[in-house]
Amino acid sequence: MAKLPTSVDKIVEQYGPHKAYTPKGGFEGHAEPDKMVKTHCCFCGMQCGIQLKAKDNKIVGFEPWMEFPFNEGRMCPKGVARYLQNNHPDRLMSPIERVEGVGFRPIDWETAMSRTVSEMKRIQSTYGNDAFAVLSGVSLTNEQSYLMGKFARVALKTANLDYNGRLCMVSAGGGNKKAFGLDRISNSWADLKHAKVIMICGSNVSETFPTLIHYIWEARDNGAKIIVVDPRVTPVARTADLHLPIKPGTDSALYGAMLNHLVENNWLDHDFIDNHTSGFDETIASVKNHSLEWAEEITGIPAESIRKAAEMWGKTDTSFMLHARGIEQHSKGVENVLGCINLVLATGRLGKPYCMAPLQDRGTDREAVSTDISATSCRATAISRILSTVSILRTFGV
Repeated sequence: MAKLPTSVDKIVEQYGPHKAYTPKGGFEGHAEPDKMVKTHCCFCGMQCGIQLKAKDNKIVGFEPWMEFPFNEGRMCPKGVARYLQNNHPDRLMSPIERVEGVGFRPIDWETAMSRTVSEMKRIQSTYGNDAFAVLSGVSLTNEQSYLMGKFARVALKTANLDYNGRLCMVSAGGGNKKAFGLDRISNSWADLKHAKVIMICGSNVSETFPTLIHYIWEARDNGAKIIVVDPRVTPVARTADLHLPIKPGTDSALYGAMLNHLVENNWLDHDFIDNHTSGFDETIASVKNHSLEWAEEITGIPAESIRKAAEMWGKTDTSFMLHARGIEQHSKGVENVLGCINLVLATGRLGKPYCMAPLQDRGTDREAVSTDISATSCRATAISRILSTVSILRTFGV
């Protein structure tokens, strides 16, 4: 088992985390910016518009962008504090190497690159190319994600390539791919405000996507009913019309019972099913024994609450289905997502105003793009582009 080269206190003293500090350029009012740069927050899939204050080509502050159509100046703490990272004293600006009894010490990039490549070659020559794995991440730019894929396949020649989305939203991608032939689906957030029923499954919207919750409150002000499926009483669940406190890991039983109840009461869009779905009879057969009482025993949700949720969903004519990591990060994540999708397809809530097939809230805007441009082992690149060759590729003779 790996051990620290020195005490935790000594490492913290060198590299943090340290307490709050005055950012370079000072706090609000201490330094006037040279210019304001309009851009997007990069911290989640909402893509909120923001303005960054720049002075001497450094980011020194933040201002809301009131005219931006999605968030209209609203921001969450992540976006507001993002600019503080650039000049934070804890930020590593050079490679560091381990020194027993001392901790870590800075080294130059050439030394770090040479040592890294040397060790990679040593390990692969001893254990084979697949002894090395590459784990990419969606905090990279699109071009960097593309390059990571090339580095793994062309330079290292390893079959082991993945990215953080494997845990994050790949179950959503898999479910959507099975149902729609595409690993994502999209709609205008403007439609959400006019939906009559909103079902939120495993998504703590108010705390993880604060700028989106405004749209849900607007929908509620317009008369929308809100159903929340979550083991916890989250902030959005506290104010929902119906909260289903599901036992973790039993999501597919809930959606199967709801679908069965829709069928029993004929709350179906038969025209949509006949013209735009396949295998619906087999789907119905698979949930035939999913009674409300059976689902209550499995999920811990009272049968009456499940009946009410199915009725709210089945009797309306417009609805949004929102789900996120809470139903996806399971061994049956794809099955859970398909359970949500089946409720949408059975009632024809697709391709019409104020309706949305399951929308998977992503952790960042580049998550889906990373799967397209070669950062994962399961998808071939969809983009061809010429990139500058970097030194580590040259070192491998590519």
